[in-house]
Amino acid sequence: MAAGVSQPFDVIDWSAPWLAPWRALGQPLAQQLLQDDLSVHQTLQTAAPQAAPVVFVPQSDLPEGTAYEQYIWDTRRVPTRDNLHDFFNGLVWLQFPRTKRRLNQLQAQAIAADGVKAVRGPLRDALTVFDENGALLQAPDALWDALRARDWQRLFIDLRPLWAQARLVLFGHALLEKLVSPRKPMVAHVFHAPVAMNSIADVDGWLADQMEVSAWSTKPFTPLPVLGVPGWWPANEAPGFYDDAQVFRPLRAAPVP
Repeated sequence: MAAGVSQPFDVIDWSAPWLAPWRALGQPLAQQLLQDDLSVHQTLQTAAPQAAPVVFVPQSDLPEGTAYEQYIWDTRRVPTRDNLHDFFNGLVWLQFPRTKRRLNQLQAQAIAADGVKAVRGPLRDALTVFDENGALLQAPDALWDALRARDWQRLFIDLRPLWAQARLVLFGHALLEKLVSPRKPMVAHVFHAPVAMNSIADVDGWLADQMEVSAWSTKPFTPLPVLGVPGWWPANEAPGFYDDAQVFRPLRAAPVP
């Protein structure tokens, strides 16, 4: 491992169910970081195809005072620190290149229009939420109806067998990083995926095409406590796991006009 790498990559449990779509790509790269004297950006670059939309570079390449997202859009270079957060961000760039490029395009457009402000505008805020903590859920309509209603009893207990027909793919690199040390309150902001997610490449193209300004400015996501997903965390087999209203929160009542 290179001297500047600040976090141990041997703590990642690649057998975790949420890492299943990431294991084939990520585990060998993490192993490479442990064995070779490479930085994170160098390790990620070894896996980047020739046609990749970006290259990974050291964080020091980002000029002082330049917005990170704008720099990526202008240069096609991703400044990368030697930590888990940026490692997972790189994995997402490698798995979802079209989506990440489209997301970056919209971020750069928002920065060009509004500047870098202390409070992000609606579109940039939504893009950041999904980039950091987003996920895609393919599931039967009954599960989606229960999720949107925050009917946790129905979603996770009454309809539990239906989860065998569902597929949840995490996208947000901050969420992937946080799940290295999983805790019950961790939440994904999920986007409704098509019924057939046959491959990540298919999903990548589809998701990139879904990212339109008007729709995404409304944050079209639904919060899902990911450790409540059946099969994802042994503790959710216990009676009462879903009774924790601090995690499994009811739907807010509509404001009275």
